[in-house]
Amino acid sequence: MTEHPALDAARLHCRSLQDALDGLGRHGLPRIADWGGRLAAVLTGGGRLLAAGNGGSAAQAQHLTAELVGRYRSERPAYSALALHAETSSVTAIGNDYGFDHVYARQVAAHGRPGDVLMLLSTSGRSANLIAASVAARRAGLEVWALTGPGPNPLMEAADESLCVAAASTATVQEVHLVAVHLLCECFDAAVAAPPARTVAAVPGRLT
Repeated sequence: MTEHPALDAARLHCRSLQDALDGLGRHGLPRIADWGGRLAAVLTGGGRLLAAGNGGSAAQAQHLTAELVGRYRSERPAYSALALHAETSSVTAIGNDYGFDHVYARQVAAHGRPGDVLMLLSTSGRSANLIAASVAARRAGLEVWALTGPGPNPLMEAADESLCVAAASTATVQEVHLVAVHLLCECFDAAVAAPPARTVAAVPGRLT
C-alpha cells in the first residue's frame, strides 16, 4: 500500500505540536496557575474578564469566556466574562466610524473597570487593535494578560504579563493556546473551589 504523500507533513505538524506543548509544560504552567488563582479572586469579587483576538484567536477568546459564564467541568456559579469580537454591532459601528484598530480599545473603555482583567490572544503578537486595547486597558486600571506566539513581540511588551508559545506555525500556536485556555479554566475552578484561607487571631503576649 502506497503511503499518502501528506503523511510526512502530518508527522512534522505533530512533532512541532509536541515540542510546543513540552515548552508550555516546562515554562508556562506556573504562569497559568498564577493567572487562574488571580482571575478567581477578581471574578468572585465581582470583577469581569474581557477577552479579544482576531480570526482563530477570536474563537479562542470566546471559548474562554464561554467556559467561565457556563462551566468548564464541575457545577459552579456563573462569572462575568465578555468576548469583545462577539459584540457584532459594536465592532462594525466602531470599525466604520473609528477604524478597525479601535474596535477593541473603545469597548475596553466602555466595559472595563479598575481591577478587571483583559485577556488578549494573538498568534503573531503584532495586531494593532489588540495593542491599542492593551494601552486603553492599562490606562483604565485593568490588568492585561497576553497569550501570543513567539516572543519578543509588540503585544507582549504592551501587556502587563504574557505567555509566549515558541512555535513557527500559526496552527501550532493556536493549538497550544487552546490547551492553555483549558488549563487556565482548570486552575480557575480549583481556586474557586478551594476553601478560604484561615486567619489565626493573635494571642496577647505571643509573637506572630
